[in-house]
Amino acid sequence: MNAVIFDLDGLLIDSEKISYEIIVKLLAPQGIDFSIQEYARQYSGKTEAMNVGNLIRAYDLPWTLEEGLEKVSALERELLYKSVDLKPGARELLDYLKERHFKTALATSSTEDRALKILTCLGIRECFDAFAYGYEVEHGKPSPDIFLRACAKIGEKPENCLVLEDSEAGVQAAFAAGIPVICIPDLKKPGEEFIQKTECLLESLLDVIPWIEGL
Repeated sequence: MNAVIFDLDGLLIDSEKISYEIIVKLLAPQGIDFSIQEYARQYSGKTEAMNVGNLIRAYDLPWTLEEGLEKVSALERELLYKSVDLKPGARELLDYLKERHFKTALATSSTEDRALKILTCLGIRECFDAFAYGYEVEHGKPSPDIFLRACAKIGEKPENCLVLEDSEAGVQAAFAAGIPVICIPDLKKPGEEFIQKTECLLESLLDVIPWIEGL
């Protein structure tokens, strides 16, 4: 193993709870209650565009996709950058990988501007050798495109990399790309069919270090 590829939301940063809060605030003026269970079941791990489109359809909201995305962006500017934290063990793992000369990449459905702003605010932007974004590939997760793009950017074969993911879609994407994947669940534990596609499930990013040392 020569490289580790990180997902962003729900894996590297604790943003899913903020994404849930954004949807709650988005739907409240419409008189709609939105549960954390519904978020975990239908919206966790998806792109903003997918989620906004699904919300508009599910709740018959009077917005275009563009209007919904602008509302989400406004709420995100208000909430995300002020309060997002790294997941436990993130900084320790990144330091460990750099000290041992592993290559590192970020593969995220997030926009480039959003991802880099978050990483800069948290002081970890320089920890990554390459970045792969959703707009660079034809198909998002669970298709393998974004992880294959990340492999190409760091010059490594898929089988020589490791993906760290929190979502079912991310696990499926890594598996389809032929990259070993560890799942560290956030709001939702993956179903058994997805667990079988992983190397293992771990509690936190801190647990990745002993796993690597056990190879």
